Amino acid sequence: MKLFSKEQIYEGDKLTTERQNISSTDLMERAGTQIFNWIHMRMQGAQVPIHVFCGIGNNGGDGLVLARHLLTHGYNVVTYIVNCSDKRSKDFLINYDRIKTVTKDWPVMLSCGADFSDIAIEERDIIVDAVFGIGLNRPPNKWVQELFQNWRASKAFTLSVDIPSGLYTDKAVEDENAVVHANYTISFQSPKLVFFLPETSKFTVQWEVLDIGIDRDYLMQTQTEAELISKHEVLPLYKPREKFSHKGDFGHALIVGGSYGKIGAVNLASRAALSAGAGLVTAYIPKCGYHSMQASFPEAMVITDKDEEQITNISFDIEPSGVGIGVGLGTADKTIKALELFLNANKTSLVIDADGLNILSKNKELLKVLPEQTVLTPHPKELERLVGEWTDDFDKLSKTKEFSKAYKVIVVIKGANTITVFGDKLYINTTGNPGMATAGTGDVLTGIITGLIAQGYEPLAATIFGVYLHGKSADISLEDYGYQSLIASHIIETLGEAYIDLFKQPEQEQQQQEQQEAQ
Repeated sequence: MKLFSKEQIYEGDKLTTERQNISSTDLMERAGTQIFNWIHMRMQGAQVPIHVFCGIGNNGGDGLVLARHLLTHGYNVVTYIVNCSDKRSKDFLINYDRIKTVTKDWPVMLSCGADFSDIAIEERDIIVDAVFGIGLNRPPNKWVQELFQNWRASKAFTLSVDIPSGLYTDKAVEDENAVVHANYTISFQSPKLVFFLPETSKFTVQWEVLDIGIDRDYLMQTQTEAELISKHEVLPLYKPREKFSHKGDFGHALIVGGSYGKIGAVNLASRAALSAGAGLVTAYIPKCGYHSMQASFPEAMVITDKDEEQITNISFDIEPSGVGIGVGLGTADKTIKALELFLNANKTSLVIDADGLNILSKNKELLKVLPEQTVLTPHPKELERLVGEWTDDFDKLSKTKEFSKAYKVIVVIKGANTITVFGDKLYINTTGNPGMATAGTGDVLTGIITGLIAQGYEPLAATIFGVYLHGKSADISLEDYGYQSLIASHIIETLGEAYIDLFKQPEQEQQQQEQQEAQ
């Protein structure tokens, strides 16, 4: 799913009115009606008090359309106008006049400075936030900020129209008290990038997209900076297998890493690579890990360094089709030297993680010798060492894009919504859960992506697909283990189910959920 920028949304609205021969007021009517339909389907006329707060721009106009339809259908509605300026949009004024035709009680005018005691909101009520839309470019004034805090203190369910008021689409928030904390956000046509960033995702607990009929050709043809990755997007990446295929058709993954006490990282990555579909997997480790690797993971082949406790020379006579390097590697001087020599000679597609990244951050000249589309999978601190400190999430994305373009690498920003960055493009993953915040899950991701590259997936496709499968497998494991007891090995164990889930029809998914609930 494409995530359109503010400017692209405005352009889409404009083209839609021209190509469909409708007015902007008609488009606003369509948007407000869709929100009403969404609410009406869920409430079925229930007389829960609904407080609709409208600004005096187009977001407020959407709110007025919604309020009019709610009143027409007999809902218990109070409409408020947050009236802190004398600049009103044309479509707002049209819908302000229209709402007067369906009620004797005109909207309550709230001039800045009004007493909040006059706004009686209880915890069981519903607040509709239609104060500010995507055009906001400065913090709201103090009174409006206090209004938002008053809503939050009421604990009433808050539904935001298009975007939580006070939240920008393209820059960081200065003060979180100046933003509505929404329980749910109804976003028009596509979600907003800020719904998926660590610093701003907290302003809406859940979100949903409503189709308001923006011109289809525009939606299809417009390229966006960010794309949301779900099953629909990864399914075309899947490579089916021929009946008479054999292990040699699916590549040879090499996992290089490990040091004394950290052989488990290589074990996890190697198991993940094979479970992701690689035909063969070889682990390159220090001698101390030989017996544990052979005993715990008999499907892998093992090559050992001459050194007992660390990697000192990366030398092998196999021809891997994908190499994952860095897990549990350590940063001993001899290991750093061995990695430098290997990277200068290597031409095979790479996935670099953990101490491999830490070594790169201390010797950035090595970044210049990496094969194009090398995949880097840093956690936040490792990313900071690579791209430098950032001031906010937007600055972090900007720095990462510049880094990716400079070295022609793919960067995986791991987090609740893992973001894959390649050049100017962002791919935002939708799978995964907080149970993944546990030791070894990063090693598993490295193995999955390496395994996909080894069997012939292009590095970018392997990364997007691998991140999705990693999170989906964790979501499947979560059903049995919960957040606290989920461990990295569980993600490997359910990777096959994540593959199978790609081909489940919605009816099958519903039946499976009902069966689980019945057990």
